[in-house]
Amino acid sequence: MTVPDTATAERADIATATRVVVKVGSSSLTTPDGEIDGMRIGALAAALSARRQDGGQVVLVSSGAIASGLAPLGLSKRPRDLATQQAAASVGQGLLIARYTAAFARHGIRTGQVLLSADDLMRRTHYRNAQRTLDRLLELGVLPVVNENDTVATDEIRFGDNDRLAALVAHVTRAGALILLSDVDGLYDGDPRRGEAQRITEVRDRADLDGIRLGRGLNAGQGALGTQDNRKAQGIGGMATKVEAAMIASAAGIPTVVADAASAATALGGGSAGTYFAAARGRRPATRLLWLKHAAVAHGSLRLDHGAVEAVVKRRASLLPAGITGVEGAFDAGDPVNLRDENGAIVARGLVNYDATEIPGLMGRSTRWLASKLGPEYEREVVHRDDLVIVLAAPARGTTPTASYRHCRCCRQGRPARRARGSAGGRTGRQPPGPRSRPRRGRSRSAGPGTGSTIPGRTWPRS
Repeated sequence: MTVPDTATAERADIATATRVVVKVGSSSLTTPDGEIDGMRIGALAAALSARRQDGGQVVLVSSGAIASGLAPLGLSKRPRDLATQQAAASVGQGLLIARYTAAFARHGIRTGQVLLSADDLMRRTHYRNAQRTLDRLLELGVLPVVNENDTVATDEIRFGDNDRLAALVAHVTRAGALILLSDVDGLYDGDPRRGEAQRITEVRDRADLDGIRLGRGLNAGQGALGTQDNRKAQGIGGMATKVEAAMIASAAGIPTVVADAASAATALGGGSAGTYFAAARGRRPATRLLWLKHAAVAHGSLRLDHGAVEAVVKRRASLLPAGITGVEGAFDAGDPVNLRDENGAIVARGLVNYDATEIPGLMGRSTRWLASKLGPEYEREVVHRDDLVIVLAAPARGTTPTASYRHCRCCRQGRPARRARGSAGGRTGRQPPGPRSRPRRGRSRSAGPGTGSTIPGRTWPRS
């Protein structure tokens, strides 16, 4: 890829990216009446086709399936209940891909439909199949059109918006750039409709967003507020979801631009359209960690004492049984679980090494004690630090930690627990878990995508 004359020096990585993921929202594809606009699809196809002709590969993540199904079903607005949304998506998905097929065919480009759900990025076999399919389509010169599989996705396992899906697809396909297109022409430092506001042209890190309230930017002459609201009603993603998706991608080393659909060609060429989110430097995070933080659905929670929270969050230690004070939910070994502090706030998420029924009998004990009483298979972490991501900042300094305690058999007085080095947990003298708490042996163990640690019966995508 060559750098166009219109590209800025700061966005040369966008202009020269060999593989680009482009996401377009429903509001950018519909008329004020909520119907799919063929002219808008044609303009988008022309911009993406030009990038293809320059030698680049393009993956399109498109919303609009539900919006496409509204008119054929006689619906005047987006339904609120999941069943009707799924029915509209079932009708609309075929109509939407037919529009794209015809629009790209005029430029000699063949399209292929790929429907994904959040579950497809949680299970190794599904993840690998999706990755191989997308790679092979691109090798064959096909332009993949990706959408969330709204027809079968449920509230519990859906992405909820295609911005986040696009960020994860960019990581899965190892894309060099991500373009998020909507009816928003970038990130503003305020709401342009309620006074003076400036478009933010560049975000280098999260600190650049401090003090900024997310507002919807309107282009000059974009029409009345009522028309804008009608378009917005067809989609569910706003500026907040776009910023979140941009930060997901940039943290993974993928530069991102948030712009309006009318500026698609400029954004793809590295021009000054929209807001540019610079890629973080250093190694890209492992796929398992990106998946765990942004796509995994927790099956339960573990409540930690203050000392365990500090060890996990501040020292990035593994979680041992001694630091756990409670268990919530029903989960199996290998499932994602949330780690909560004493107030119930989620501080981390990880892949658990034990079933929910096993952990109550292990709580408050050191792994050394458990191994000496129950066998060497118990000398392992409840959550290994390689299978753990932090989702909340470390506890504030100056707070007094609540120590785990062990009891002296003679006087039964509490003593502060000793903690194992490099792990969150300590020693106690509680009764050992019963026979049912013993982990089942002989099962294959794989902690998560791309790790060498172990979890019963689970395998995950590698980075």
